[in-house]
Amino acid sequence: MKKYFKFPLYLLMGAVAVCGFASCSDDDGVALSEKKEKMFKDAIVDYVDNTVIPTYRGMADNAILLADACNEILAKFNAGELSADDVKAAGEYWNKSRDYWEKSEAFLYGPVAVANIDPHIDSWPLDKVQMDKLLVDIHNGRNWDAETLGPGLLGFHAIEYMLFELSTDGTVSNPHNVNYTKEELLYLVAVAEDLRNQCVLLEAAWVGVENLSDAKSTILADAELEVERSIVNYGWQMKNAGAGGSNYVNYLDAAQQLVEGCATIADEVANTKIGTPALGSQDEDDNYIESPYSLNSINDFVGNIISIENAYQGSKAGDASISDFIKIVDPELDSMVKELIAESKEAIVAIGEPFVSTSNTQAAIAAMEVVNDLYKLLDERVYAALTGYDFE
Repeated sequence: MKKYFKFPLYLLMGAVAVCGFASCSDDDGVALSEKKEKMFKDAIVDYVDNTVIPTYRGMADNAILLADACNEILAKFNAGELSADDVKAAGEYWNKSRDYWEKSEAFLYGPVAVANIDPHIDSWPLDKVQMDKLLVDIHNGRNWDAETLGPGLLGFHAIEYMLFELSTDGTVSNPHNVNYTKEELLYLVAVAEDLRNQCVLLEAAWVGVENLSDAKSTILADAELEVERSIVNYGWQMKNAGAGGSNYVNYLDAAQQLVEGCATIADEVANTKIGTPALGSQDEDDNYIESPYSLNSINDFVGNIISIENAYQGSKAGDASISDFIKIVDPELDSMVKELIAESKEAIVAIGEPFVSTSNTQAAIAAMEVVNDLYKLLDERVYAALTGYDFE
């Protein structure tokens, strides 16, 4: 079986440095004007406070509800009262948490990369062979927990397999039937709780453990999870670029990281998520289909583009953004980015579900090409514009 496990394409950037606001320097040691740094600072502060943190908080909140719903499934199964509505309710929380995750993929750096949370919760496809072996081992009394499992048995896609199933013709995703074994539900609960823990850990890294709710702090304590030192209070680090304790030497450094994150997910959507099955053999590359049991592939891809949109131009009306800077230094470039974001969403929606059947179509090729154009624009021209212009 061919497998594709996602791994971070870049790690935490920047070295710790201290500099005065108006005297910060770019990577070549050239002093940046106060106006340029101020524009980037405003953009980064709104980005962290209004895009990154609310996205991760929403994901964690719904992952908690998902784990609770999976525990409810097990309890009702044990009582002989499990219904299709119970499975459907858990699936709805999966969709909500999943949606937040996909809208976070433009910022797959910092905590999510350093703590290896991305491959932990979002590797695909499910390793069905190993899962079947594990279920037999559970039945035979093997002591195990989620920490002993590899990425192909964890995260969103393992839970997806346990909560959704396709119609006979593969065109409709339904709640999984209630004919579970107890071993399957013990596995489901363990993996759902592990996902919950990782999502809470990710929120904690960005907001600071001291700013978590009591319930979330208890989850981390019970799971014996701690935020790694280099990513503690990561939101503060990014919003205070250049200060002691920040991994960013200045706000240009942070702005470059933001654009890099956008470019990286655009590349992945175009050339891996869509491109691999679109350009390869249908039989050979079926395992590259993301979210196949929930028929959520197209929604996943659109969510990734929305993550770029939110990072580049802000999530809320009035947010300061990188777009504000690009609009001044190259208005045509800013318009091109926004147009390609809109075109990418439209082209992806036009592919249609089930993606396992539509991935070899001309619509998929067209979407791949549009998103690849967005990737190139971000990677080359937008990134260059950050460093290539300063105010007098």
